[in-house]
Amino acid sequence: MLWPMVFLALAFCGIAVLGVLAVRVGLEVRRFSRAVGDGSERITKAAENLERAALPLAARASRGAGSGETQDPYET
Repeated sequence: MLWPMVFLALAFCGIAVLGVLAVRVGLEVRRFSRAVGDGSERITKAAENLERAALPLAARASRGAGSGETQDPYET
């Protein structure tokens, strides 16, 4: 009768450990998803800033290309 009680206690401890680990994994997944969301928002904001900064350069390049100038990047 002693061995079945030992096995039952070990099984309960194993399930308790698995439960604790599952809770820890769930909390880390929540923290990771929050970090991914924050990073995504920062990337979106940086892309918008880059697009806003590139608009005047694109307009200037399109005006220069229409005037018949050659724009050779290797030209000194």
